[in-house]
Amino acid sequence: MGTHQREDSEWKIGGMEELFGMTPEENKNVLGGELIPCSMEPLTGFYRDGHCQVGPEDHGCHAVCCEVNEQFLEFSKSRGNDLSTPMPMYGFPGLKPGDRWCVCAGRWKEALDEGFACPVVLEATSEAALQYVSRSILEEYALVEEED
Repeated sequence: MGTHQREDSEWKIGGMEELFGMTPEENKNVLGGELIPCSMEPLTGFYRDGHCQVGPEDHGCHAVCCEVNEQFLEFSKSRGNDLSTPMPMYGFPGLKPGDRWCVCAGRWKEALDEGFACPVVLEATSEAALQYVSRSILEEYALVEEED
């Protein structure tokens, strides 16, 4: 599946051109079902609509809905993406452990490889994440909701 030329960059992951050609409404989750919202508070998603949808503008593939923990936040900060510091000029409140957020699939995979992966919400994680990490690995990190 070769590369697809986009502006100045090339897509090197086979199949991404098909996924990124989707409209946000066509995104499915990693289980094959409807993509449910990840978080409305704080409002997440590349398109800031609460969903981990991908599209042609999302060069980072913000596909993984995760519940961040302190270890992941520190790891991300060490890699140059400080998700915990508020940035009011961008309307970003800063994340704290327990918040849900759409993260770049590549960054989540990097955290996995380094031992800092945080739990994911499968129903809210876009199928685009499967270009970076297998469904079985995502299932190992699936957030299990506690029954009341």
